[in-house]
Amino acid sequence: MRISSRLREVLRKAKKVCVLTGAGISAESGVPTFRGGGGTAVWKGMPFDQISSAKMVRENLDEVWAWFDYRRDVLKDCKPNLAHKILANWQDKFEDFTLITQNIDNLHKEAGSRKVLELHGNIHRSYCIKCNKRFFMTKDTIPHQPEFCDECGSKVRPDVVLFGEFLPFDVYEKAEQKSRQAELFFIIGTSAVVYPAAGLAELAKLNGAFLVEINPEETPMTEICDESFRAKSSEALSAINQVI
Repeated sequence: MRISSRLREVLRKAKKVCVLTGAGISAESGVPTFRGGGGTAVWKGMPFDQISSAKMVRENLDEVWAWFDYRRDVLKDCKPNLAHKILANWQDKFEDFTLITQNIDNLHKEAGSRKVLELHGNIHRSYCIKCNKRFFMTKDTIPHQPEFCDECGSKVRPDVVLFGEFLPFDVYEKAEQKSRQAELFFIIGTSAVVYPAAGLAELAKLNGAFLVEINPEETPMTEICDESFRAKSSEALSAINQVI
C-alpha cells in the first residue's frame, strides 16, 4: 500500500495526533455491529433503537440487561486485532496522542491503550440508576453483576449511551478539545453518520488538521479528507506504521 509523500511529511512533523474509531476497526476481531437496518428486529421482535433505548431502561430494565448480557456473551471471546495494537503503540510514538472511540467493546484498552475517550460508554461497566456509583465487570461476568447497588440498594444499568441519551459531557468535551487542537486526525472504521461523534472530524478539519480516513467504503466524510484508504483498518495502519 502506497503512503504519499504528503502524508509521510505530516507524520514526521505532527506532534498532536487524534484518532476516532468506529465499528469497522473491531469487525476484524469478529465483533458484530448488532444493528438491524430499516427497523429490523434484533432482539425478541424489537428493533435496535427500541431495546437499546433510555425508554426501555425506564420500562423494562431486566430486558435491557438480558440483551446486553447476550451481547457481552458474544464478545467474550473477541480479542484485540493488529489495528488495536498499532494504535496502542502510537500513544508512545507521538508527543500528544488521543484515542477517541465510538465502540463499547473495550478492545482498545485490552490492547494496551490508556486514557481512551469512550464516547458511547463501555459494555463491561454499569452504574446505579440512583446514586451513579460505577461498577466494573470482567468479560466472563455473565450474567452481569451486581444487580443492585451496594451503596443505596437501587438497580444498576449498563454504562452505555442509549438512544434518547446524551454523550457523557466530560468525555465529549475532552474529545472536542483534542480534536480542535489536532494537527493530524484519523477517522478509522466509522460510517461518519453518527453525530455528534462524526462532527469531531469536521471540527479538526476546520481548525487546520490533516484528515486521514481508513474505511473499505466511501463515507460522507470522504470528500473533506486529505487522504483516504479504501482498506481494512489493520492493513492500512500496518502500512502507515512502517513510515512513522
